[in-house]
Amino acid sequence: MNLYLLRHGSAGQRKMNPVLDHKRPLDKEGKQHCILLGRALNSIKVQFDSVISSPLKRALQTAALVGTETGYEKKIQLSQALAPDGTWNDFQRLLDSVAEQEEVLLVGHNPNLPVYLNRLLSPSTTSPIARVRKGAIAALTLQRGSAKLQWLLDPRLLRAIQSKDTKRSRAKTSRK
Repeated sequence: MNLYLLRHGSAGQRKMNPVLDHKRPLDKEGKQHCILLGRALNSIKVQFDSVISSPLKRALQTAALVGTETGYEKKIQLSQALAPDGTWNDFQRLLDSVAEQEEVLLVGHNPNLPVYLNRLLSPSTTSPIARVRKGAIAALTLQRGSAKLQWLLDPRLLRAIQSKDTKRSRAKTSRK
């Protein structure tokens, strides 16, 4: 299985009230990044059999925007395992439930998504291997219980690539 772990996009400042924080949406930058990420995934021909998201609004919006850009037309599933209070055991059960699928996108939060990634890559160590910023996506291959990191796309790299592509293609010439 190819597993993609995506941390939700930028959603502004955390709310102190947990109920309000659960309803916190993506901000403008977060939405733009999700669309850009979806287009980048589409350009490398990534398509998902399943998209599963945390039930929090910002994660669900991230999943919807990226899914739309990659041509995903099914309903996005929700899983409490991807919520901020999800546990490793919940995550393991989620992986077991999608084990027969080829391409799976999971959208979640800090601190648990980076923990899941690091435990998949190195089950015996407690030291973090990879840092996952908001809007970052990791592609892993899972085979017989072991995981291999294929790539990790940081949002800063994606923005740099996009800004380079949108600059003028014609070289500047001297006016002397």
